Amino acid sequence: MIYRRKTYKINPEKLNDFNNFFHTYLYPNQINHGAKLIGRWVNEEQNEILAIWEYTSLERYESIETQIRLSELHKKAQEIRKELGDLYIESNQDFLSSTAYPASYHPPKQIVSVSGYITNDEGKVLLVRNVHRANTMEMPGGQVEEGETLEEAIHREVLEETGVVVQLSGITGIYQNVTSGVICVVFRGQFESGEIRSAEGETSEVIFIELTKERIDQLITRPHFRNRTLDAMVPNYLPYEAFKVRPYELITRFEVKEEFSS
Repeated sequence: MIYRRKTYKINPEKLNDFNNFFHTYLYPNQINHGAKLIGRWVNEEQNEILAIWEYTSLERYESIETQIRLSELHKKAQEIRKELGDLYIESNQDFLSSTAYPASYHPPKQIVSVSGYITNDEGKVLLVRNVHRANTMEMPGGQVEEGETLEEAIHREVLEETGVVVQLSGITGIYQNVTSGVICVVFRGQFESGEIRSAEGETSEVIFIELTKERIDQLITRPHFRNRTLDAMVPNYLPYEAFKVRPYELITRFEVKEEFSS
């Protein structure tokens, strides 16, 4: 990684104009072409602004800059700058390399999500069609919120997406999408109460349906969703424990157990 340090000397009276210009034109054009903004700061006198950008390499930075200069947004930005006058007095930039190599000062960021294989008294499975993934059915679920246990998250997500309250049996699998950084934990559970309904902006269809290995391809078209569901059909439950420390407090625990199809 390399870092570009960009410094602008400005007239304090132009601070708001500069900020609006940055967020409307400079920032989206960089982000859309693959740059990452580490941070942006202004000094106490409000006459100097510092921005630090991250790129995978100097060659990548040069490629991004070439694409930006050819973009319509850049052309529009140049027109607006002429209308606004001198947004800054001067600017300069230099490039920095991280001293953290080969380690990093920041742990890798992952997103944790949960899904639920939920059955009713008839053995039918609860499936949803997400408005953002309309070409497949899938188990209900979503992202775990900060400070929330996995168990709390699956209860909340199933209720929000389907209107159903569930009783959980345990965890049937853990799945990692390396590309997106998403780790999904799949629970199995049973319908307890509620009336199924879709959730505006999230699910367009919610059903309890008979699901078999022979029929699953017709309903769940994405292979990673299908694999998770197949694993949950005849589960080998994993141990799970949520706890706090200082002092230690056990919040919840699911034990290891096996279920076999008849």
